[in-house]
Amino acid sequence: MTTLTSTPRADGFHMPAEWAPQTQVWMVWPERPDNWRLGGKPVQADHVTLAKAIARFQPVTVGVSAGQYDNARARLDMPNIRLVEMSSDDAWVRDTGPTFVINQSGEVRGVDWGFNAWGGFDGGLYSPWNRDEQVASKVLEIERSPRYHTEGFVLEGGSIHVDGEGTLITTEECLLNRNRNPHLSRAQIEAVLSAHLSVDKIIWLPDGLFNDETDGHVDNFCCYVRPGEVLLAWTDDPQDPNYPRCRAALNVLESTTDAKGRSFVVHRMPIPGPLYATEEECAGVDPVAGTQERNPSVRLAGSYVNFLIVNGGIIAPAFQDPRDDEARAILQKLFPEHEVVMIPGREMLLGGGNIHCLTQQQPAPAKR
Repeated sequence: MTTLTSTPRADGFHMPAEWAPQTQVWMVWPERPDNWRLGGKPVQADHVTLAKAIARFQPVTVGVSAGQYDNARARLDMPNIRLVEMSSDDAWVRDTGPTFVINQSGEVRGVDWGFNAWGGFDGGLYSPWNRDEQVASKVLEIERSPRYHTEGFVLEGGSIHVDGEGTLITTEECLLNRNRNPHLSRAQIEAVLSAHLSVDKIIWLPDGLFNDETDGHVDNFCCYVRPGEVLLAWTDDPQDPNYPRCRAALNVLESTTDAKGRSFVVHRMPIPGPLYATEEECAGVDPVAGTQERNPSVRLAGSYVNFLIVNGGIIAPAFQDPRDDEARAILQKLFPEHEVVMIPGREMLLGGGNIHCLTQQQPAPAKR
């Protein structure tokens, strides 16, 4: 594998939007017993549902540990699903995997960001995280993709969304958190993002969703549906702790333009719940010092915004909530050319994330 000393922007590469053509989606098999209840068995069943839903539209590659390889292979019995043996610390490939970039002749490369388990020893969710730190480079090795490495710069893929036309959306809560890159100013962080994703304007939303243990990842709160249009998690309940967060984000979006000078069209997506884990669900998680505790009194950061766009499909979470049907209707209206597939999202949510967090799309090497 070639590790480059230049930057994607200098080499003519940019991060495409999620709706750009894809060759495959990457996933990593969940099994961590101090994060996933009952040894990961319930979430593995829904992970299989997720992988098979994506595989209806395009290939999927799943990284799986040696110890779980036979189990995963038996469950993921579809020709469009490839397994590769890969050790990791947990399954959040959106945050541990590479961010793929492409150029105008269709070459695909990857950015390998620093990873510290969402905060290192200052609020991080587990330790050690050295195997997760290796996931991006392993993926790029398998794909024979040249690698850019941001030595000393921490970033998770779930903390950014791009429109593929020069604009990036993120949250101050995450990227300006003291537990990510405390040695860098906002302007310096913007410079790294600009150099590695070829973005010209960064939209800073103040916060993400309430109680999001990733420190407010934007992919659980606000995402692009097309250039100039975003979908924002929303509540009209003034008693909901998300109420001021949603309005603060809307104020930013309504008072700014994107890199092309467009005003934002903001669509609203209701927030499910409030959702909580049961005592039984929490009791099924191994209590390990240093790992994020599971507690039935803590509200879960459930969100319909945490969906994945694939070639011709939208894979979105359902929570057996009265708003599930409304969420489906909104997604189908916003993506009329896509088939909306909703799958169970509760087990993924119990582990701290959802569909978008557990997937990483690889763009197709299509010439522009």
